[in-house]
Amino acid sequence: MEPDKKSNGPLIGLIVIIIILVLGGVYMWQSNKGAVDTTPAPAGDVSPADSADLDALDKDLDSANIDVGANAVNSVQ
Repeated sequence: MEPDKKSNGPLIGLIVIIIILVLGGVYMWQSNKGAVDTTPAPAGDVSPADSADLDALDKDLDSANIDVGANAVNSVQ
């Protein structure tokens, strides 16, 4: 009988896949680092056109019927 040989092939393959995923993640992070501006605009920079659009959306929201007819589960009877 021959002794069983341990194979390191799956372990090496897993390590290579993990390295590729890490390198891909670092590449994506670095490429998108400067593309996204997360600083919000100051409140004073709203133009009159934007203000009118926001007012129209607010009116639509106020006029929307949000009553779905559901009763409270924990209501006192």
